[in-house]
Amino acid sequence: MKEENIDLRDFPKFPEPYWRDSVNLPSFEPLRDDMQTDVAIVGGGITGITAGYLLQKEGFQVTILEASNILNGTTGHTTAKVTAQHGLIYDELMGHFGTEKTKLYYEANMEAMKFIENLVRENDIDCDFSKEDAYVYATTDQKVPSIDKEYHAYKKLGIPGDIVEEIPFDLEIKKAIVMKDQAQFHPLKYLHFLLREFLNNGGQIFEQTVAHDLEDAFHPVIITKNGHRVTCKYAISCSHFPFIDRHGMYFARMYSERAYALGVKAKNPYPGGMYINAEEPSRSLRYTNMNGERLVLIIGENHKTGHGTNMMKHYEHLRDFGDQVIGIENILYRWSTEDLTTLDKVPYIGHITSSNRNTFIATGYRKWGMTNSTVAGLLLKDLILNRDNPYKDVFTPGRFTADPDVKKFISINTDVAGHLIAGKVGMAYKRKEDLKPDEGAVVQVNGKRAGAYKDESDQLFLVDTTCSHMGCELEWNDAERTWDCPCHGSRFSYKGEVIEGPAKHGLKQIHEEKHTEV
Repeated sequence: MKEENIDLRDFPKFPEPYWRDSVNLPSFEPLRDDMQTDVAIVGGGITGITAGYLLQKEGFQVTILEASNILNGTTGHTTAKVTAQHGLIYDELMGHFGTEKTKLYYEANMEAMKFIENLVRENDIDCDFSKEDAYVYATTDQKVPSIDKEYHAYKKLGIPGDIVEEIPFDLEIKKAIVMKDQAQFHPLKYLHFLLREFLNNGGQIFEQTVAHDLEDAFHPVIITKNGHRVTCKYAISCSHFPFIDRHGMYFARMYSERAYALGVKAKNPYPGGMYINAEEPSRSLRYTNMNGERLVLIIGENHKTGHGTNMMKHYEHLRDFGDQVIGIENILYRWSTEDLTTLDKVPYIGHITSSNRNTFIATGYRKWGMTNSTVAGLLLKDLILNRDNPYKDVFTPGRFTADPDVKKFISINTDVAGHLIAGKVGMAYKRKEDLKPDEGAVVQVNGKRAGAYKDESDQLFLVDTTCSHMGCELEWNDAERTWDCPCHGSRFSYKGEVIEGPAKHGLKQIHEEKHTEV
């Protein structure tokens, strides 16, 4: 298939989220010795920091282990909508779980939103928090019935909402559903407060500390990649993808998707509100404050990690959409994000397995992580304190619903098997000598498949493209300069370093064999 030619001059050269660029976060040393703590949390994103903040306030000694830098993963690349409107989800959940559990899912997320709002108000946190109505809109006749079904679900669940026939953009729609009084904020400004309070109360954080394994015991022991042992009363995995593969087979019960974002200065005034379409490809709009002006966020173009080629085209499609609906004066930021979706679209929050009573997990937020992660922090606190929580059974990782769990399980793992086979055969290789500066591709080295990237000084980096997790063949992502796994979503830098799990080990470096003539 012929690649699209993207004019890269329209976009910032390197992906960087506005959130990370606008906040100075502290840095922390790696763990250098064995230690003991009450609660060990793996993952320094919004879930880990929220849970750590809450548990530290309850009197526990809490330690957070982060594989790279805190708030630099999914949390640092979020769109930061604080809403219980998670697309057109409620009619679907009612079909799978019934009215009672679906209403609990809604109430849990509304309670999380209210928790964030109260914390912001009570502590006067300067994090650009604002109440906004949230819309899902349909641009085609085919999606109108889905909007109508969702509205009926709202009525049955008691969700305040309305049907509208237009939204305030140069965009013709058929119908939209609105959920009132939702919110948005600057996630890292908010979390900077929680982080400071966590540390002031005696919490500990270790960065560049990869959790490698877990010893099961009444007191779990987390073993780091460097062999250090963290003994704790309770262990929590909040590391995007669970760091322990053998418990619960989560790699086979979730799939990973990427989405893309532009931060732009618009020609036309932004009218307020948060918007997402009902169709594919996804299109989402919201704004945030930046230096007294409104930075408009254009988000969408979801696809499974490692699937497809020429990832820059996703940014181009978002630019074209933004030009149509708001007019783009300048593109100031571009970034992408990755999140996991469970078999039934509800996060896994609770005991990692029924037999591991002191080890917990929180994952699978389906790109709605601001409220779901706060649900997780509140629920995990109650589970550790052995308190009743009305949402425990809704999110328990041990649940099983025959439909859709069986169908989705088969679909996900058939797809994985297909990529395991397809990646090994029938590849079209590029000659490494033909690579241009700042270009990567699959090549042949020493007669075998390899990944090559040539930087702007013509230095060539060669890596083994076999994923260190379960052996799938990686695909080059030109937009991020990464090697991405189409099976379970692991991502690696062009040098072979792990960026996203479940992989724990980097890629092998490839060295060309030197042949001398005799």
